Amino acid sequence: MNQTLPNPLSACALCPRKCGIDRTKGQVGVCGMTDTLRVARIAPHMWEEPPISGSRGSGTVFFSGCSLRCIFCQNRVISREGLGKPYTAEELTRAILDLCDKGVHNINFVTPTHYTSLLVPILEKIKPTLGIPVVWNCGGYESVETLRMLEGLVDIYLPDFKYFSSDLARDYSSAPDYPTVATEALLEMYRQTGKYDEDHGLAIKGVIVRHLVLPACRADSMNVLRHIASILPVRNIRVSVMRQYTPDFAADAPYKNLRRRVTDFEYTSVLEEADRLGIIGFSQGKDAATKAYTPDFEG
Repeated sequence: MNQTLPNPLSACALCPRKCGIDRTKGQVGVCGMTDTLRVARIAPHMWEEPPISGSRGSGTVFFSGCSLRCIFCQNRVISREGLGKPYTAEELTRAILDLCDKGVHNINFVTPTHYTSLLVPILEKIKPTLGIPVVWNCGGYESVETLRMLEGLVDIYLPDFKYFSSDLARDYSSAPDYPTVATEALLEMYRQTGKYDEDHGLAIKGVIVRHLVLPACRADSMNVLRHIASILPVRNIRVSVMRQYTPDFAADAPYKNLRRRVTDFEYTSVLEEADRLGIIGFSQGKDAATKAYTPDFEG
């Protein structure tokens, strides 16, 4: 006899918060979302790392809601305020296929964790004939059990690794367990995808880790890079060291350091440590530190 499995959203534990709330009854946890898919933007996007954006853009699907509470979030209108449009699975499937028709280099799910159980059936349906990689673009605060639902369906993991310090993770993202959780998640992502690989300059599989350098936090940034190099072979992954922090989204932050941009000294110090560790990846110029690079979710 076939056994009917419980809906994962009826006692939600998709993210490490494990709220246990019943999203099927309209309840919301830390992510702020029910069991209805809610999407803020679906469009080609040119501002990802070069092997993701390529020349025709990454086919991004920005989901509303987020299980992290980063006080400097540049996407807060969708991550905190819930801006977005409800989609059925069929509508989202059609929208993804429309993106493919536009010639994008990949399908890029942005902040999708809290919808994993709804996205797996969609990916199972379209993956065999998609013809381009699937990117899982997340904050790094991922449950290993949830990631295992994606095995064979995701080609490229694009996680953040935000903090080495539990204190910073607590103060800035209300997640003191972030360093431990992100470490376990990163190891699982690498187990699934293996060594990073490209074809004609475009990523086709592997892990690209992002780290955003924060003002007055260069020591933690260097610790993040050392930690990554201690748990994974750095030649087999790529690391994106980002300078795009802008205080425009942290005006109400209670920490003075977050009210300024990263200095040349801070960012250069972190890049030098990346070079010392043999890390291969990407960096940004000073002009990246502007809110102009944030997608227009309300347009």
